[in-house]
Amino acid sequence: MSEFLTQWQEAAHTTLGLFWMAFWAFALGYLISSMIQVFVTKERMQKSMGKTGPKSVALGTFFGFISSSCSFAALSTTRALFAKGAGLIPSLAFMLASTNLVVELGIIISIFLGWQFVVGEYVGGILLILAVWLLVKLTCKKEFEEKSREHAKKAEGGDNQANSKEKSWKDKIVSKAGWHQVASRYTMEWKMVWKDVTIGFTVAGIIAVFVPTEFFQSLFIGAGQESNSFLQILAQTIVGPVAAFFTFIGSMGNIPLAAVLFGQGVSFAGVMAFIFSDLVVFPVLRIQAQYYGWKMAIYILIVFLCALVGVSLVMHYGLDLLGHLPDASGFQSMTDREFFNIDYTFFLNLLFLALTTAFIVWQYYKKEKSMSINRSLGDWILLSLSIVAYGWLAIGVAVLPFF
Repeated sequence: MSEFLTQWQEAAHTTLGLFWMAFWAFALGYLISSMIQVFVTKERMQKSMGKTGPKSVALGTFFGFISSSCSFAALSTTRALFAKGAGLIPSLAFMLASTNLVVELGIIISIFLGWQFVVGEYVGGILLILAVWLLVKLTCKKEFEEKSREHAKKAEGGDNQANSKEKSWKDKIVSKAGWHQVASRYTMEWKMVWKDVTIGFTVAGIIAVFVPTEFFQSLFIGAGQESNSFLQILAQTIVGPVAAFFTFIGSMGNIPLAAVLFGQGVSFAGVMAFIFSDLVVFPVLRIQAQYYGWKMAIYILIVFLCALVGVSLVMHYGLDLLGHLPDASGFQSMTDREFFNIDYTFFLNLLFLALTTAFIVWQYYKKEKSMSINRSLGDWILLSLSIVAYGWLAIGVAVLPFF
């Protein structure tokens, strides 16, 4: 019992330490994302993504890049674009880009995993979009796409709003109202991801402390070995999405857990497949089914799975060929890291904590309504798990040290 309590305390400490390492990166990423979303006008987005072609797919990718990293926000925006006439492939490009190519995700990955994984995320994200484009082009019939579009229009219901002409970015950036929009958008970004982040970091801390290496070696075949055969790499790349399917964790919350997996010897391909799998988790599948019907939801799931497994393998062997494949043997364990030093992280966290507090106070002082979030069953589950996670952390940090 004493050993369990000690491990509980260590797991809670690891979770808080991981978040302390990443907080400024989250805040910086969301600040950049919020500024782009407010100051970059999107009047032509829907008109530009109608026909499937290089230009429309590139625009879908670009608009995804400047959008939110929250998986559920990406789903909602993708549905709106698709229902209003955007092609299926540009819409899927938008969805993939908004969860794989955004700035904040790259910053978090660089902190926990290193530059090779950043390259894997961005180059792999583009390859992922190209692979999905090819697969959908070869397998999706026009009638199936249009039937799903009709379903999306019904699902959108009263969400359509008549948009007045947007102000230019020059007008917004020099106005108080424009920066208040940035504050509101920034606050909403945190509202959309705090549950995923809470659960993701808590699970990462628990797994880092409680789960033995032997478990990862049995789950991810060949994990921890100096070299793996192609079949072992392929098996790990398939297991990655399967493990992610049941996590309920979004893209930002998955990164510390991905770092734990890599530290336990899971291959680069297996870790990248796990990171890429934020759009094949069960809550996303269920929401996709509500938007487009179960046939299209399962079709998108299969296409994404095939694409991410293939791209993860390509990135793995591509980096290996170039001699830049990261080596887990020199990777520092999550539990061995020094988290709370007085260094640049400390001062950046203080800066962005002050900024975040100011934005939240400003938004609520103005008493302006923020974006409403419809709570689904999955969201209620995440909320409940988040409350449990906070209880776990509170006991581990504030109570157990006195025993």
